[in-house]
Amino acid sequence: MSPYVTLSVENNVGYVEFFHPNRNSMPSTILSQLEETIIKAGSSDAVKVIVLKSGGDRTFCAGASFNEVVEIENEAQGKAFFSGFANVINAIRKCPKLIIGRVQGKTVGGGVGLAAATDYCLATKYASIRLSELSIGIGPFVIEPAVSRKIGKVAMSQMTIDAETFFSWEFARDKGLYADVFDTTEDLDIAVKTLAEKLASYNPEALTEMKKVIWKGTEDWDALLAERAEISGRLVLSDFTKKTLKRFR
Repeated sequence: MSPYVTLSVENNVGYVEFFHPNRNSMPSTILSQLEETIIKAGSSDAVKVIVLKSGGDRTFCAGASFNEVVEIENEAQGKAFFSGFANVINAIRKCPKLIIGRVQGKTVGGGVGLAAATDYCLATKYASIRLSELSIGIGPFVIEPAVSRKIGKVAMSQMTIDAETFFSWEFARDKGLYADVFDTTEDLDIAVKTLAEKLASYNPEALTEMKKVIWKGTEDWDALLAERAEISGRLVLSDFTKKTLKRFR
């Protein structure tokens, strides 16, 4: 299947879905489309609540597309690529609608950042998480504010330093990344649909005001995440990172 980002609306719930055949990895095209689609859903009168999900029944998101990252030739290109993740996180943050994350499987790097940026995240017991960036010569700089905000600086640091380990769904739930975890994808989808439609029936003004409260204190993220993208864009040019990525490519 070809990569895609779609928006479908059912019972005032906007389902934003992204997909890439390489384990839902994220090249710049998908990141740009995802940002635009979240903004579109946030401005639609037909959408009261948003669900962020990925296609397929296995990996939620493998993070940055290594195929694209290894082709980065200068700092400007590097910053532009990692700004894609910054733009999606900021789109989620600024969206006036509550966003529910639906995580059906493993998620790595930038995918953990997406899950952490949602306002409420549900997952399956197959949804282990990993921050692998340090092992390839960079770090989770862009997504760190979202991850630390959700699970705390200590847990974020633990995952970052133990970069080759998948942390269990129990860890993710206990640290606050997942609000609840289900045995199957079918059970997850029922729970997501039930919660989203219930929220969509509430006072939309109250939901918008609650969104502001949830994200209070993050007003500097436009500048902060841009600075972090610049750091990643510089580090990705290192010989260490280039050699490491070519092995995974």
